[in-house]
Amino acid sequence: MDLRQLRYFVAVAQERNFTRAAQVLHIAQPPLSRQIQLLEEQLGVPLIIRKSRPIRLTEAGRLFYEQSLQILGRVEQMQAATRRVGLNQNSVLSIGFVASTLYGGLPSLVRKLREYAPELDIQLLELVSVQQIPALKEGRIDIGFGRVRHSDPNVVSLLLREERLVAAIPKDSPLAQDASPLSVSALNGCRIIVYPKEPRPGYADQVLALLQSHDARPAEVQEVREIQTALGLVAAEAGICIIPASARQMRSDVHYRLLDGKGVTSPVILNHRIGDNSHYIDLVKQLIQDMYAERPPWLDLEHNLLHPTF
Repeated sequence: MDLRQLRYFVAVAQERNFTRAAQVLHIAQPPLSRQIQLLEEQLGVPLIIRKSRPIRLTEAGRLFYEQSLQILGRVEQMQAATRRVGLNQNSVLSIGFVASTLYGGLPSLVRKLREYAPELDIQLLELVSVQQIPALKEGRIDIGFGRVRHSDPNVVSLLLREERLVAAIPKDSPLAQDASPLSVSALNGCRIIVYPKEPRPGYADQVLALLQSHDARPAEVQEVREIQTALGLVAAEAGICIIPASARQMRSDVHYRLLDGKGVTSPVILNHRIGDNSHYIDLVKQLIQDMYAERPPWLDLEHNLLHPTF
């Protein structure tokens, strides 16, 4: 299977006629029909109902058509972005991020970057914290926003803030009848949901270490891949999840209580390659300082470094 076959199939699906599709593609009809047949043989399922007039797509064909449009669209975007960079029309800044930062400052930062550097082509890539360090060293990203400290000498880490943690609790739980801060030790004997399941070490290990330091032994620990799944399970009364405070806006069908006690925070860390002198790195740091000075609602002032040293 290749891109040419995808383009041929999309043309046939859109024109609903082999003859017209061949004219649009500027090829003869027999090789077009043959390529569609080869595609069906490779997939092992029919994509087109040929007996109808005009032709119709099978259920598998409709799915393949939608996926083909997405793939071809992404290829066109990739080609256009590559040309822009090659012609020095745009610079590229690739940002890796952990999902929870989407509920804090990352969206605001990206909007400000687009405003102050409209020539910048910003690429966003979701990566857990431990994936960001090799991605930086390999040049796949330029900046990473993570939650796990590291000691790699090739990557500069800047602590932006220590974000308060909250317990997400099922609404019918006895612990949900109060809105005051909750001691970590009160979670002793509870079913706990942690994320991400892998790779490790990660945020899940921070949560488990916090529970251990407060002598809170879970009755059961369930590991899931992402925060959205974890909070969905909380809403389904499967357990309690500890999340960064800024992520409270994700769901309204669970009860949130700030955690109280020693170490009830999670770091938000900016990482970039050592020796990277790009002025866009400096711009990002300046915009973060400006953003913190504005004291947005997602910023819990009690446990934040409002003026990090860059």
